This record gives sequence, structure tokens and C-alpha cells, in this order.
Amino acid sequence: MTLKQGVQPEDLYQLKSVADPQVSPDGTEVVYVETHIDEKKKDYVSNLFYINLNEKNPQQWTFGEDKTNSPVWSPDGSRIAFVSTRNGKPQIFVLSKAGGEAKQVTNCKNGATSPTWSPCGEKIAFSVKLGKDESIYDKAEKDQKEDKELKPLEIEKMKYKSDAAGFIDMEQFSQIAIVHLESGELELVTEGKHNLQLGKWSPNGKYLSYIADLTEDLDFSFISDIYLLDLETKHGRKLTEGTGMFYQTSWSPNSRFIAYVGSEREFENATHAKLWIYDLENNNQTCVTSDFDAPVGDFVVGDFLQGVVAPHVQWLEDSKSFYFQVTDRGNTAIYFGNLSGELYPTMNDEQYVYGFSLDHKNDKAVAAISTTTNPGDLFYVNLNTGEKEQLTKVNEEFLKTRELSVPEAIEYEGADGWKVSGWMMKPLGYEEGEKYPLILEIHGGPHAMYANSYFNEFQILAAQGYAVLFTNPRGSHGYGQKFVDAVRGDYGGNDYNDLMAAVDYALKHYDFIDKNRLGVTGGSYGGFMTNWIVGHTNRFKAAVTQRCISNWISFYGVSDIGYYFNDWQIQAGLDNIEKLWNHSPLKYVDNMQTPLLILHSEKDYRCPIEQAEQLFIALKHRKKETKFVRFPESNHELSRSGKPTLRINRLEYIRDWFVEYL
Repeated sequence: MTLKQGVQPEDLYQLKSVADPQVSPDGTEVVYVETHIDEKKKDYVSNLFYINLNEKNPQQWTFGEDKTNSPVWSPDGSRIAFVSTRNGKPQIFVLSKAGGEAKQVTNCKNGATSPTWSPCGEKIAFSVKLGKDESIYDKAEKDQKEDKELKPLEIEKMKYKSDAAGFIDMEQFSQIAIVHLESGELELVTEGKHNLQLGKWSPNGKYLSYIADLTEDLDFSFISDIYLLDLETKHGRKLTEGTGMFYQTSWSPNSRFIAYVGSEREFENATHAKLWIYDLENNNQTCVTSDFDAPVGDFVVGDFLQGVVAPHVQWLEDSKSFYFQVTDRGNTAIYFGNLSGELYPTMNDEQYVYGFSLDHKNDKAVAAISTTTNPGDLFYVNLNTGEKEQLTKVNEEFLKTRELSVPEAIEYEGADGWKVSGWMMKPLGYEEGEKYPLILEIHGGPHAMYANSYFNEFQILAAQGYAVLFTNPRGSHGYGQKFVDAVRGDYGGNDYNDLMAAVDYALKHYDFIDKNRLGVTGGSYGGFMTNWIVGHTNRFKAAVTQRCISNWISFYGVSDIGYYFNDWQIQAGLDNIEKLWNHSPLKYVDNMQTPLLILHSEKDYRCPIEQAEQLFIALKHRKKETKFVRFPESNHELSRSGKPTLRINRLEYIRDWFVEYL
């Protein structure tokens, strides 16, 4: 019998993700996306898989070494449209359920995404980006090597870059087009100098929903509205009032109601997302979850799953009832609701439901679920009884050879007597009477949430012999609107006190923790907080700060969100340098005694690398113990979806720094 070992950084190459399940119109089949990392290519590969829900036997439907996503069934259930990069740029393909090759139905110069079928099944609407003087008929050239002449980049807007997209082409806009499948004819149905995000085709065929911000000065606009495009007149009709951020449209089967998610930003980006329904017959909107103190949608932070697509509101055939996702106290739940005002949870176990697709004829669904010991699989769920049957076991063989540490839920008293939730993981190989080092992990956001889900980094640290403590301090989602808003204007205040109270709780209740061997790490807001902690206490013997913030004054001008994030979160602008500096970890660099590893990505535009450079130079100048590691060609998402080899390198750096100093 071979002894199981713990999870290692290089195990990323063996793990698989399943996501985005889509149940067929008749409720008997499901397609989904499975992603793995190709060790030779050192890149992600995703393909479509299929399960007949009567036979429960997964089959691979697409093959190749490319990225495939966005599967959507035709209304009659005979075909699947999807997006693939198999010919270079992402394009839309249609695959017959009967078999055979997938047919490419778009070949647009800048790619095509977000397919949605017409109710008749003869057309597909999609999103397309068009630049200056570009046409819908311009074709993509396969494997075109572009020796682009270097040109200066002229900038006149503040929103000129984004962490996801890099520098933004100010003359390229996302529009909506339709392909007629029989003839291959393309039809551009919108135009103009604003980005439109395609929603869904109405079941009666009359409208396409879309999301847009048509404000003239986008630098100072943080709204998005729901529009309906009348396909006969080509006119857009605005449903929401220009007062908030709305997204994710979903039609009732009778086309009378359209559901969407969003908020009126009463607490800026800390505002709970709510569920709204617009009645097209009476021309009014209702907030369904107005009395509900939890956000609609998925606010879980993780480091493993690929291809996760937030599930839209899903209606039953009666056009009166629906299901939707809620983030709540360390879990994501699926709630039932109806037009009469009923709301209650149907799936609310200790788990992370990161996708689901409804059988619209009855209360069954295929759900993508992760737990603390299962990275993620698909389950066939009866939403009335809660019974679930596992459909996939994509990591079963791997997990048979690995031992996992099972997190134990804790609740403790934070600052001001507020209750704070978290988890404690024992080190692998734990023996009674031994003492072990502890690592405190801090999530980013700060408006996000650790959950009852698999977290790869934590398992790697537990395998190395560390106890791991992770919590949801104030500022986290899932514990009420007051709780999530409490961090704004108070960075480094009671959020810091919540985290220190967690460490105090752990030392009091777990006698196996060595109080002289404490470590701390976190990324983004968690990186800010790691910097803040080592500037305010010497109780930690090692720290790793990742994609961090050290100086709010310079952050204002260098981050893709800096010029408004400072106002929203620190509640100070350049007219209040003193407040920005008081909340900046760099101010407290003379107090920093903890050996600090600084990890940062070269192309991080969210928390630009100059934030790490300032901290490193200030520490070295004072002859403090530090090391600075720069990850090439990587952005803010390195830990979750970055280049696989660099993701593994990052995990090794974190592990090895704690090995050296703890």
C-alpha cells in the first residue's frame, strides 16, 4: 500500500476543471466545458463534453489543443453553438448532436463571441469588435504574423487601460451582429461609438437584450443599463434609469418578464447586487431581493477553477418562478423565487455552487459544485428534495493518491464585538502534542469571500506541514450590507483588528500552534493588508505580499481603477494627501522587521508593479530582509489563470519562503 502525499505545486498539471453546464431544452442532456493544462504546450486546453442524463456516462464532444467555451443549445436541442480558438481568433462554431465536424459560422477579423440562438433556430446573434474603417465582412487571416510598425499611443481618456485587456483601442467598439446559418449571410444590427454587451434573444423573437453605458464622458460614469433592441425597427429601448450597474439578462418563457442583476450603487462597489424583474406589459421594474441582506451572484475567491461562468437567473416554464445564485456566509446557494414574492433557498449546503443549469420543465438542475475536498464536479440535483447524484469525477484518480487537509469552520469575536467567520486547516501529518507553524491567508477584493471550496494554495501549505488560517474579515461579501461596507474609509483599522483577533482565537483554541512561528500572506487587498500587518506588528516571522498596494498616493495615478477606487475605498483623493498617506503601508516601512517576499506581475495594471518596487527599494535602503520576484508577461490574475509554469513558480516561491523563515 502506497502512502498518500499532500498536494504539490506541480500537481496543477494533473488537475482538471469542469464548468458552465448547459442542460438541453428537453431536460435530458447536458453539455459542459472541461479544462486541463497541457504540460508540453504549457497552456490551458478546454473542450466540450456531453452527458445523457438517463445514462450518466460522460463523452468528449470536441477535441484539439485549443480553448472552447460558451456552449449553447439550439431551441430544438439538435445542435450546439460554441466559441473556439481552433483557427486563431475566437470564432463561433455549430456542432450537430448527430455527430460530424463542427461547422465554423463566423470568420470575423477580430473574432466573434457570446452566441445566442434565435427562437426559430435559423440565426445566431453574437458580439463582434469593429475598429475604425472595419466592416463585419473583414475576415480573420489564419496564423497571421503581424510585424506591426511601432507607433506612439495617444491618450485622451482616463479609462485607457484595463488589467484584463491591456491598453484599450479607443477606436474599437463591441457591436451586435447576426449570422443566418443557411446562407452564411452576416448582418450588423447595431453601430456607434459605445461598447454594447449582448444579452439574450427573447423567446418571441422580437428583441435582443443588451447592456451598455451610453454616457458621453465614460471616465466619470460607473453605470450600465439594460436595453432591448427591436429587431424590426433596429431601435434600442432603455429599461433601466441610468442610476446603477445592471447586467445578466434572462427572459421568462412567455417574453413578458426580463430578469437582471445589479444595484444602484448606494455603497459604490461595496453595494449588494440585487435581483430585478422588468414587466414589459406594465412597463415597470421590481427589486425582488430588496429586503434580502445577501448579494445575488458569485463573489467567491479561489485559485483553481477555470472557465467558470456566473449562472443567470433561470425561469421555469410557467413564467412565474425562477432560480438564482446567492453568496451567503461562506457558501453560494441556489434560491427559488416567484412573482408572488416567495424567496427561499433550495441548495444551501456547505459548498460552492459555481454554476447551474435548469431543466425548465421540472425542478431539476445540473450544478457545478466545489467543496473543501473536491476541486469541482457536476451533480444532478432535485431542487425540491435537495437529493444530488454525482455525474462527473474528473479528479478522482488524482485524489486517490493525495491526502487533503479538511478545513474546520470557526467563528470568533472581531472588532466592536462583531462575529467573524473563517476556517482552520491542520497540517498534514499532524500529531498530538507537536507544535506547528501557522500561516494567515488574506483574500483580495476586499469585497470577496473565502468559501467552503477547494483552495489549491492552502492544500500545498498544509502538505508542507503548516496550519492554515483563512477568514472573512469586515469588507467581505456574504455577511450583510453593513459588514461589507464597513471597510470603506477604514483600511488598516477594524479589518486589521478582525485579522489579529483571528490569530488570537487560533492561538487560544489550538494548542498545536507555535506562536513563535507565524506567517502571513495575501494578494491585492490581501497584499495591502500583509504590508500593513508587518508595518504594525512584529508577531509574524515571515510574510509574502502578492500583487500588493503600498502607496495610495501613487496608486491614484497608475492603477486602471486608481482615480476612483481611492475615492470609493479610502474615501480620499489628491486633495487629502494626508489621509492617503496615513493608510499607505509605505509610511510605516521603518517599523517593518518581518522578512518579506514581494511577488508581482510585470503587466499588472490593477495594482501596478511600481507599488512593489517602492516597497522593495524602501526596505532594501533600510537594510531589511526582503526579496522581490517579478513575473513576466503576467497580469493581476496570475494566481488564478496565469501562465501555468509561472503559477507553479509562484506557489514554489511562497512555500520556500515560509520553509526558510518559519
